[in-house]
Amino acid sequence: MAAGTISRIRLENFMCHSSLQIDLGDHVNFITGQNGSGKSAILTALCVAFGCRAKTTQRAASLKDFIKTGCSYAAITVDIKNQGEDAFKPELYGNLIILERRINESSSSTVLKDQHGRKVAHRKDDLIEIIEHFNIDVENPCVIMSQDKSREFLHSGNDKDKFKFFFKATLLQHVNDLLGEIRVRLNSADALVEELEKTIRPALKELDEIREKIKNMEHIEEITHEIENLKKKLAWAWVYDVDKQIVEQTAKLEKLKERIPACQERIDRNAAIIEELKKEYIKKKENVRSFVEKAQEARRMKEQLEHEVNEALKLKIELEKEYTRGTQVLKKMNDRVKQLQLQIQDFKLQHMQETQAEASQIEDNIWQLQQEIDSALRNVASLKENEKTECEKLWGIKTSIGEIKKEIDEHNHKIYQLNSQIHNLQCCQRDKMIAFGGDRVRNLMASIERHRSRFQSPPIGPIGINVQLASDSWSVAVDYAVGRLLDAFIVSCHKDSLILRECAKEANYRNVQIIIYDFAKPRLDIPNHLLPSTAHPTVLSVIHSDNPTVLNVLVDQGHAERLVLVRDYEEGKSVAFDQRIRNLKDVYTSDGYRMFSRGSVQTILPPHRKGRAGRLCTSLDESITEMKEEATGIKQIIKEMTDREKQLVHDGKTIEEGVRSLKRKREEEERQLERKKVLLDDTKRISAENNYDTAVDTTEVQAEMTQVKGDIEKKELVLQKLYLKLTEASEEEDKRRASYKNFIDSAYVDVGSISDVEHELQSVEEKLHDTQQEKAHYEHLMEKKVLDLIKIAESEFTDLQQLRQEYFKKASIICPESEVEALGGVAGSTKEELSARINKLKHRFQQESRRYTETIDELRALLDSKEGKILKKQQMYAGFREKLNSCQKALDLRWTKFQRNAGLLKRQLTWLFNEHLGKKGFSGKINVDYNKQVLSVELTMPQDASHDSVRDTRGLSGGERSFSTLCFTLALHGMIEAPFRAMDEFDVFMDAVSRKISLDTLVDFAVAQGSQWIFITPHDISMVKPGDRIKKQQMAAPRG
Repeated sequence: MAAGTISRIRLENFMCHSSLQIDLGDHVNFITGQNGSGKSAILTALCVAFGCRAKTTQRAASLKDFIKTGCSYAAITVDIKNQGEDAFKPELYGNLIILERRINESSSSTVLKDQHGRKVAHRKDDLIEIIEHFNIDVENPCVIMSQDKSREFLHSGNDKDKFKFFFKATLLQHVNDLLGEIRVRLNSADALVEELEKTIRPALKELDEIREKIKNMEHIEEITHEIENLKKKLAWAWVYDVDKQIVEQTAKLEKLKERIPACQERIDRNAAIIEELKKEYIKKKENVRSFVEKAQEARRMKEQLEHEVNEALKLKIELEKEYTRGTQVLKKMNDRVKQLQLQIQDFKLQHMQETQAEASQIEDNIWQLQQEIDSALRNVASLKENEKTECEKLWGIKTSIGEIKKEIDEHNHKIYQLNSQIHNLQCCQRDKMIAFGGDRVRNLMASIERHRSRFQSPPIGPIGINVQLASDSWSVAVDYAVGRLLDAFIVSCHKDSLILRECAKEANYRNVQIIIYDFAKPRLDIPNHLLPSTAHPTVLSVIHSDNPTVLNVLVDQGHAERLVLVRDYEEGKSVAFDQRIRNLKDVYTSDGYRMFSRGSVQTILPPHRKGRAGRLCTSLDESITEMKEEATGIKQIIKEMTDREKQLVHDGKTIEEGVRSLKRKREEEERQLERKKVLLDDTKRISAENNYDTAVDTTEVQAEMTQVKGDIEKKELVLQKLYLKLTEASEEEDKRRASYKNFIDSAYVDVGSISDVEHELQSVEEKLHDTQQEKAHYEHLMEKKVLDLIKIAESEFTDLQQLRQEYFKKASIICPESEVEALGGVAGSTKEELSARINKLKHRFQQESRRYTETIDELRALLDSKEGKILKKQQMYAGFREKLNSCQKALDLRWTKFQRNAGLLKRQLTWLFNEHLGKKGFSGKINVDYNKQVLSVELTMPQDASHDSVRDTRGLSGGERSFSTLCFTLALHGMIEAPFRAMDEFDVFMDAVSRKISLDTLVDFAVAQGSQWIFITPHDISMVKPGDRIKKQQMAAPRG
């Protein structure tokens, strides 16, 4: 067993015990007994023996109160095992440490002995060293949970009490108190060092004053010399300033002259391009004329093919009519053959009746049976037809039910979309900003306001709140047209975009759209020839904004000037595909349809089902009312469909029952039919045996029937030839229709080519116009901006050369230029700066000459003396500050680790808590809030079908609350390390089932955990399974 476990406890005159000895096992120990037998005194003695104060045990106010009444002292002896790798000073104590605590009326003492009983130590520090070595903290409720702590903790539902229990059990309370005490001490030391540093500031100020005096006295003579030198520099500075202007003017003149060939080159290049574009324009125009001629030829071919298709269709229809007439005639002939056959049978039957009675009777029977069989066949066919009809009805009803359900689902989805749109519009009604990004954009605006000073220019956005509509009727169309830009923000530079991205991250606004644009740029003036040539409005024409930057972004990023708005679908198709409007990008209808043409491809996109259109609408109340009315109408339709569905289900059940009845009748008729067929076969067999040759004269009828059959064969041959002609006519019609379709397809390709050529012609025309404008621009630039400026610059250059000669003569009189160069020249200083410095030095010279009374040697001696004293103090205070900073960094590091460990302990506690709850079928969660200092327990009971969590454990039964608290305690036990643990009356308020589960849980945990456990309970523990690691002891009953 590991070192630190307790093998024996001996009490003498302690509380209710005169003499008591308890031998403990290395693993699980149960101590039971009646109330008042002194069980709890054992744990109290353990706490007192390991140095716990009397008030902490909650059993006495002072140690002397533990002495049994009538005795003068009390003694506690605890044998601690000291074996294994973790043994404490085994060379001094051996395999056993004996701890004796003796209490009398006035004092108490602690003695530590080795395994032979020899005294080794008696100081409190020695006991603390053993306690820290074995990690024995008797004040930790997870090490020793006394009777009072058990009752208080198990019965309490207070979240703050649970937090205190957890905080203390995991030693977080101890660490938190230590770190707080250290922080207070560091703050006090920092304040003290700050005060010490403040004491030397007046002395430092005095030193600066002395240095300034010395410096000023040293520079009085230098000031005079510097004034003379500055005057010389100033004279030549005028010369150099003019030289600089001459150089700049020369560079400006050269730059202007360099623009001449560049402008001329642009003019020549544009002239060449104009010539090429004119040739290309003529060529494209010829191509358009050629395509128009081809289109007229294609129109003539189309009319001819349509005529051929109509002729083939007429021939086919005539042949079909003739074939139908022939088929009717053939049917009549076949009917005549059947009539003649019946006449022959009647003759034979009459002859048989006259010649032989028995044969007549047989024939009657056969005829009767045949009639019955025919009737049965008709009945079966009728029943089958009725059954098929009813099945088709049933299938139609089921199909209708499925379609109704599908429509109901679609209507319900439509209601859900309407409710969602109503909710969005109501949110927009309260705060328009929510429509353009939700709550995230409000958080982003708050973040922007906090960081407003960091922006070069405050961002503009979202764009949607800066835009107004001329009419609400275009709100849906405009939203679908530029909706992706309405959520965007505009910044003036890349740096502002990075700051805005940080604000978005702070506001948890991912993927915010940011557009960089120059705020100083005026509103764009778009020429009419660049706008769509239509009377319909564009997006740019129906929106308004007080901020020109917003409109510029919608033009540059959203092409708002090229998006045309129309009222209805058909009108949109006409504008997008038929009119071929220049500068048109897309067409949007008022209900959100998008139409555009790219080359020969025409595309129509319906409104997005999940789009949030209409966000720019100002009359939200009307929109909300319309949507609510629409939702009410759809609900009424759903109710009608539901009633219809119920009626169809009822009808379906009725028809299904009728189908089953018809099926039973049909099967019965089929069985009767089979029996009659067998009887008919037997009768015919008898008739054949009794048959004899009879002669009946049916020659005329036979001849007529033969003639009719011959006519039938001839008619069938004619019909076959007619059918072949009809087939050939159908194939010819199909062939001509295929030719017509192929021609139309190829014509569409040619029409698409015409569109492309016309578009290319328009493009060449636009390029030609643009190039001519560019050429005129450069010619104007050459005349007004280049040649005129060169003349002005040459005149200014001549004036500067004359001025330079005058300044050079004046400066040469004051001093030669070589002297100024020896002084360092005048580079880096302007003549204004030199004049100001001269005036300042003159004024300073006058002041310094009459300021000071001390000599410079006296000031230097005083400076050296004071600097030595202050330097020593500064070095000493800097050492203090460095040590304080190191301590503060170490404290911050430990505080960070403390917070991280606290978070990890919170997770570990929930995992272990759920593991123990699962043994009874419970599940739960532990929430720890270190800021509010509360710990809440949530439980989900297995019998609760709703799976609702119980947050207040006081709402549970006593047994359930005790078991959940026990699981919480065991979870804490699994998080701490101690050589032994003790629990007193841990199973209070538990029913028999909870106690059984709790005991099994405790024993399994204790055995698996490996440390020594002491359980004290007044209840029966016979349900605990015996084992070699479990020891049970019964306390003697109290004496009355």
